[in-house]
Amino acid sequence: MKPYTMEPDRNGEDLYIGIALSRFNEEIAYAELEACLDELESLGVDESQVMVVTVPGSLELGIALQQMAMSYEFDALIAFGAVVRGDTYHFDVVANESASAISKVSLEMNIPIANGVLTVESADQAHQRAEEKGRDCAVVAVELANLMVALVPEGEDIDEDEDFEYFVDGEDDMDYDDEEEFELDEDEDDFEDEDEDFDDEDDEEDEDDFEDEDDDSDDSDDSDDEEDDDDDDFEDDDDDGDDEEDRRK
Repeated sequence: MKPYTMEPDRNGEDLYIGIALSRFNEEIAYAELEACLDELESLGVDESQVMVVTVPGSLELGIALQQMAMSYEFDALIAFGAVVRGDTYHFDVVANESASAISKVSLEMNIPIANGVLTVESADQAHQRAEEKGRDCAVVAVELANLMVALVPEGEDIDEDEDFEYFVDGEDDMDYDDEEEFELDEDEDDFEDEDEDFDDEDDEEDEDDFEDEDDDSDDSDDSDDEEDDDDDDFEDDDDDGDDEEDRRK
């Protein structure tokens, strides 16, 4: 059995390429860039379809590439730089971390990135490899950009904003946003129930306070009635005293 093999497509006429370049050891990085631009032109990529940004060093390439990928303006990206071994462990840190960041952006953002960061023992090695590396990166970017398009099923478009679907036990599928809204609705219902319970408690307390005030008012009225009765008794005593004085006379 002979498997189906997709032939590499190196036609870059409709492609937009973004390039991030480290200015540390910039002479080497710019040699890579010039060779890359020449190769892109030979592959049909117009210079108006290429954007170049620069960063201080290779460790900053990752964040620049990520921002370029998030713009969704490019079909492929390229990273250029040169890390030359010195007397300290810093070489290993920069070489490993820059390569890791480039791969991470490529996989997480689903965009091809050609890694043109040279990691060499000396500047002479870097100069010897710069032009070839630049041309290779141009070919890699164009080939992978076309491959990404070819691997998308015919009639379907890649939609970066498309919602993920959840399948529960192979039966019902739920949209992720709907699931979030469902959870929010439940939280709002619980919150409303708590508010209603709180309002009921307030109403009961207000009714109890009102009844207590009525009782106090009734007690006050009874007290006033008792005072009136005492006044009447006092007046009656005065009348009896006057009658007794009249009889004596």
